[in-house]
Amino acid sequence: MAITQIPAPVEEVIRRMRAIKDELDPRDGVASFNNMYLRVTELVGRQITEGFFKDPEFVERLDVIFAQLYFDAVDAAKRGKPSNPVWKPVFDSRSNRTVWPLQFALAGMNAHINHDLAVAVVETCKERATTPDTKPVHADYLRVNELLAKVEAEIRAEYEPALLELSTRDAEALKHILSSFSITRARDAAWATTEMLWVQRDNALLLELTKRSLEETVSTAGRMLLTPVVPPPK
Repeated sequence: MAITQIPAPVEEVIRRMRAIKDELDPRDGVASFNNMYLRVTELVGRQITEGFFKDPEFVERLDVIFAQLYFDAVDAAKRGKPSNPVWKPVFDSRSNRTVWPLQFALAGMNAHINHDLAVAVVETCKERATTPDTKPVHADYLRVNELLAKVEAEIRAEYEPALLELSTRDAEALKHILSSFSITRARDAAWATTEMLWVQRDNALLLELTKRSLEETVSTAGRMLLTPVVPPPK
């Protein structure tokens, strides 16, 4: 069976994610998000060359710009520097062993999708002289939803047996937290943010105010997702 060739720029993104995985303690909260993101990126990379997307070149470039925003947060943490506020909940709580890996994975997706994705789409559109309203751009954005929803469902299913072992009270509390986030809903919201940032792209003051408000909202959601309830099984 032929092996699908992932585009070189996306392969480089995957290589960096694997390097981060090797550097981190598996119990590190950032590692939990990185593992999920790696699975998504590998899936997207394969689909780019298999004709799944209408504009594979756009998706390829978006994948790289999008990932770099996460890498910037990782690099800032390594240097002891502040990262974008949307990432602060994940990096501040990364060593909290009461927080489940699934909580970290979803909190990372909250930061990366609800904030970084809109920024990345706008930057990619500007670089490639297109707009978010161009049909292939939005169509491919929706196709990525299908892939993300698939990975999210797989990861949630992996933790379902452990949730069933918890007391009813703890299980209900944790499920309430986890159900507050959906990748599909987040990407719908991110698309609305993309359109807003695109309209405001030439108004520096208004754009800055919008980004600050977005950062506060996403950060608050991240802290909620990382609320400790009960330690995960060893």
